[in-house]
Amino acid sequence: MEKFEVAIIGGGAAGLSAALYLGISLKKVVVFDNSTNRNRVTQKSHGFLTRDGITPSELRDKARQDVDAYENVRVVSETVIELKQTMAHQFLIETTAGGRCLAERVVLATGIQERFSMKLPIKQYYGRSLFSCPYCDAYPLRDKALVVIAENEGTIRHLGQLVSNWTNDLIIATNGQPVSNETNDLFERHGIEIETTPIASLIGKEGMLEAITFTTGRSIERQGGFVVPDYERSVTFAEELGCDFDNNQQIITDDQGRTTIPHLYVAGEYRTLKSSSLMLAAADGNLVATAVNMDSISAKYQKSL
Repeated sequence: MEKFEVAIIGGGAAGLSAALYLGISLKKVVVFDNSTNRNRVTQKSHGFLTRDGITPSELRDKARQDVDAYENVRVVSETVIELKQTMAHQFLIETTAGGRCLAERVVLATGIQERFSMKLPIKQYYGRSLFSCPYCDAYPLRDKALVVIAENEGTIRHLGQLVSNWTNDLIIATNGQPVSNETNDLFERHGIEIETTPIASLIGKEGMLEAITFTTGRSIERQGGFVVPDYERSVTFAEELGCDFDNNQQIITDDQGRTTIPHLYVAGEYRTLKSSSLMLAAADGNLVATAVNMDSISAKYQKSL
């Protein structure tokens, strides 16, 4: 069975950034990637230096080219279905294709996935005209008639104010949830209406939002907008291996992604259970990789004592 110094599960910005740095560090690395990264629904990626406006798939292709330049790094397009520690304090990895290997250290960087609790057909429009990150997707929607669909008052205040940066034609729909007079007055002073009636339906074609109808029969034309998903980790390996979590379900780590399980690290959105920009995810992968490399070097020196 082949053995690697480091296995990285997840080939998004965090995982590939970690792979690149570990490749530079001469580590024998395998990256498992099944192309289910969350930002695949984003039309263009903004804010990444030298790559502003690139599509997520193009960015991944370029990142793969960078990683592939290092012969000590291998990228495998398979899904990991089992990850467990052996008696020898290594990690046994098995994939859906039947592949098996051992790794001395593992980086979990599979990211998170959106989950929509509202009983609305949001997924039909998500990634085409409804989005969750204004910094990623508001620029192409600038100056259009937009909607913010949110039910939590704190989120309504935050996202409503943020999205208003890109348009003067904004309506906030709370899907039946009331808001305080303070919140209503805050937006009213800026010409932004809060509609608290439950949403009856979203109307559009081929993922492009055209209007929102409410249970009162009211219909408002909209060209796009922003929603608030819940997030869940793509895999449960951290729980299965016994990692510690805080009350917000963030994985407890040190500043460089080391978990409470020896030789197990987490990077990117998988660690925080929060959405992040590509640049921040890549930076986190870089940071974790330096920890992995230094720990590997230190272990060799400890053995010689």
